[in-house]
Amino acid sequence: MSDATPAPGEETSADFDAMTRDIAEVPAVEVIVTVAVNLMSAAAVKLGLTEEGDAHKDLDEARKLVHALAGLLDASTTEISSFHAAPLKDGLKSLQLAFREASVVPDEPGQGPGEKYTGPVFG
Repeated sequence: MSDATPAPGEETSADFDAMTRDIAEVPAVEVIVTVAVNLMSAAAVKLGLTEEGDAHKDLDEARKLVHALAGLLDASTTEISSFHAAPLKDGLKSLQLAFREASVVPDEPGQGPGEKYTGPVFG
């Protein structure tokens, strides 16, 4: 390969500059919501809620993801408006309930993933 052509997976300085400009143009609300949706999607997979079901189920990993999502939403709710926050909070509650249902030994109320931020979740 020539020096002008980066190896697969390598980025040039120009590529990095372009990515930085792209990120600079994205509103903070969009970044926060995108991260929250990614956490929700990953948690759903780890809870076995996808078509593959139990193939990717890992409740320890799901607990971490749900807890991180709850912390993010708790910290950013006043910044992203209720228009964005309400559906994300509904999704979080659904994941918390799914976690409780998937657990062989459910956590005590208030001790489940993210309940430190949301309070106890009941079905």
